[in-house]
Amino acid sequence: MVLHGAGGSAEQALTWLSPQAAADGLLLLAPQASGSTWDLIVGGYGPDVVRLDTALADVFQRHPVEAAGVAIAGFSDGASYALSLGLTNGDLFGAVLAFSPGFMAPLLRHGRPRIFVSHGTADRVLPIDRCGRQVVRTLRDDEYPVTYREFADGHDVPADVAAEALRWWNAP
Repeated sequence: MVLHGAGGSAEQALTWLSPQAAADGLLLLAPQASGSTWDLIVGGYGPDVVRLDTALADVFQRHPVEAAGVAIAGFSDGASYALSLGLTNGDLFGAVLAFSPGFMAPLLRHGRPRIFVSHGTADRVLPIDRCGRQVVRTLRDDEYPVTYREFADGHDVPADVAAEALRWWNAP
């Protein structure tokens, strides 16, 4: 499951992962937030959680999905939401991929998903020191297995970082 950033779209969320996902034979689901960003960002968990649950149930019914391979990913606000949902549902999501997250706010924590975080050192939207690095520090303090990748760019998902993240996801 791939979650777009604020003001973005499901289609945009697919653009940075689709090339590598297609080459690796991965199935991607990119839902659209009910508003301009995910509900948690604007006031707490709500209708988007229900929409995501419904979308996942539909995918699980239509496609053979290996439980260990289920992951949640996102960019920017979508990364913050992916981390929050991924930690809350770590028994469902075996991996969380967060590209330039701002924060995380899991309700509860279940399971121990593997986590990949990337962030641009020149990010002016969500500055790396108070966002990406702080998120990683908190995750490591809580003893989550974290792979962290900084890159010399701004608020973006460079193609090489997306490819690296998907290779990481596919690794045992």
